[in-house]
This record gives sequence, C-alpha cells and structure tokens, in this order.
Amino acid sequence: MLTESRNETRIVPPYSGRAMCAFGDEVTVHLGAAETGGRYTLFTCVTPPGNGPPPHFHANEDEWFLVLEGRVEFLKDAAWVEVPVGSVVYTPRGVVHAYRNCGDVPLRMLIQTSPAGFETFFSRCAEVFALPGPPDMARLVAIAEEHGIHFPGG
Repeated sequence: MLTESRNETRIVPPYSGRAMCAFGDEVTVHLGAAETGGRYTLFTCVTPPGNGPPPHFHANEDEWFLVLEGRVEFLKDAAWVEVPVGSVVYTPRGVVHAYRNCGDVPLRMLIQTSPAGFETFFSRCAEVFALPGPPDMARLVAIAEEHGIHFPGG
C-alpha cells in the first residue's frame, strides 16, 4: 500500500542504515516504506559462502539484485546460473527464484523490492533469530507466509 511521503530528496549517509541479521545474512536497510511512501525497499545484503535462501516466490513484491562483490548463482527456470559482479537480476512477483553464494568470500548485493515491506519481514525474522537456542523454523515460515513469501513444495 502506497502512503503519502514528503516530496523531497533523500540522502542516506554511509553506514547509517538499519542493520539486521537473520538466516546467516546481514541486511542493511537504506530506504524503506517510511522513506519511500511505501513504494520500495532498498537494502544491502551480505551473504556468507554457501548460504542463500531456498527456492521461493513473493506474492506481493518484484525484486531486483545488483551484484556488488563475490560470486553468486541464481535459480532461473529450474537451473542454477552464475552471474558476474555488476550483473542485475530482476524477478517479478510470482516467479520462483533463489540465489546462493557459490564462492569462498562473502557475497554483497544491493537489492530492491517493490512495493516496500521486505524490511518488516526481515526485521520480524531477525527477532526470531535473536532468541536463545535454534530458530523456530515453523514460526519463520509463518512470518514468511504472512508477508506473501511462499516456498513451493515446502
């Protein structure tokens, strides 16, 4: 849902975004619903070697990825395809996709989702991961479903 936002240029200084950790990734939100009137979320994601989300789709958001550093493979048409640094990958809502760090150093990507809302999903998941003990996977799947993120065959 789009909301009114002040009609002004936004400047986000380096290292001033909101950092959160979940699923082994660190996400820094640069712009979210509050700053964009609900139009989109822009964040940096750092993914350790071997990590990445399972195949999933978003019912609510389109998603763009800009590969900044490291090696990454994207799931496209049921096959894994490695893309080089500087590549942009676009996945419209409803399309099953995933990515994984196929290298031996952290992967860094700039990611945008539209409309906004991913920052709320990730924040809620980060709260689950911050609790003592192993994460409650059933709760994480429920949070994902509440945000229109689904795991086919899962």
